Amino acid sequence: MNLTKTSKYLSMILRHRPEVAGITLDEHGWADVEELIAGIKKTQRFNREMLEEIVRTDQKQRYSFNEEKTLIRANQGHSIPVDVELAQVEPPEILWHGTGEKYVASIDKSGLLPKGRLYVHLSDDYETAVKVGSRHGKPVVYQIKSAQMAAEGHVFYRSVNGVWLIKSVPVEYLKKKSTFNL
Repeated sequence: MNLTKTSKYLSMILRHRPEVAGITLDEHGWADVEELIAGIKKTQRFNREMLEEIVRTDQKQRYSFNEEKTLIRANQGHSIPVDVELAQVEPPEILWHGTGEKYVASIDKSGLLPKGRLYVHLSDDYETAVKVGSRHGKPVVYQIKSAQMAAEGHVFYRSVNGVWLIKSVPVEYLKKKSTFNL
């Protein structure tokens, strides 16, 4: 069973447009599992087993259930205002951000901004940033002076699936890295 298309639809519902499935998210981004299943069932075949399979096999660990598996939410990437209860975390010395070449002029001018999301997403390692950047065309990777940012008062969070999140990254903390030697 190929659940990729359904997983993308689920991501869109839980991160951007819950109204598409006729549901609402609470202030922390949680959706009632039964309501979600019923909402998706109106447009395609869907059941609890499919939902649990998507959550269990998602390589990026995009989703979390509550302990009773009665609620589900996306771990990060929201464009709608929710508080996924992230704890402030001290970042490592360096973090990474991958993007497409077409965004470089804007980033070099304004820094990293969340655009349609609540946070800028950062990676622990260069290789992950390259993969992320590749989704947007020819990849460009920025090295972020995260420890310096934290020391100067910028707040970092880490989602349950390991993605680093921050409201923005000013230009002075960015260093462009080459992706040619991959």
